[in-house]
Amino acid sequence: MSSDADRPRLRITEIFYSLQGETRTVGLPTVFVRLTGCPLRCSYCDTTYAFTGGQWMTHAEVLDRVAEHAPRYVTVTGGEPLAQRGCPALLRALCDADYEVSLETSGALDVAPVDARVCIVLDLKTPSSGESERNLYENLERLKPTDQVKLVVVDRADYEWARQAMDHHRLPARCEVLLSPAYGQLPAGTLADWILEDRLPVRLQIQLHKYLWGDVAGR
Repeated sequence: MSSDADRPRLRITEIFYSLQGETRTVGLPTVFVRLTGCPLRCSYCDTTYAFTGGQWMTHAEVLDRVAEHAPRYVTVTGGEPLAQRGCPALLRALCDADYEVSLETSGALDVAPVDARVCIVLDLKTPSSGESERNLYENLERLKPTDQVKLVVVDRADYEWARQAMDHHRLPARCEVLLSPAYGQLPAGTLADWILEDRLPVRLQIQLHKYLWGDVAGR
């Protein structure tokens, strides 16, 4: 008979059902599993409430909560999900349950343990984040064609940095690249103009959920 110590647990900030606001599945109904904790402190972070607190849940409890919504898509996010050792096992369990699973990660932690069935959405930190020195560039070598790299752009300097990073690491040849204007700091139309002027092979991404519901937790 197993004890509680044998049951893998994770600290969970929230599990909720909403429309995906970003990535290639934008607009599709999705269950979000938000893990607690993050070693980074990005200047534009919109989920600071996930840094602490949360509720301890077993993988089975998480799967039960996800199943209540009968989703096709499940996104594991944070905070920084990979900061918890049990995250890769949870990702495997979700894939085994036949969900289409994505992981939103800062890219500061090793993605090697992530199941190959998971779509990794790696947030490569631009200078305005204040955390660009934490980028683990070895992660870029591990990306699959089905993964995505996101760069949040606050200003023109971030944009130029993103262009150079794309060229230096051949990001468009590795996977899909998303450029996202920092909400409330850079007009989406401005970033769109820059992308068109330079004919960048990227997808412009806005945070759909914020345009629908504002900057509200759990949406």
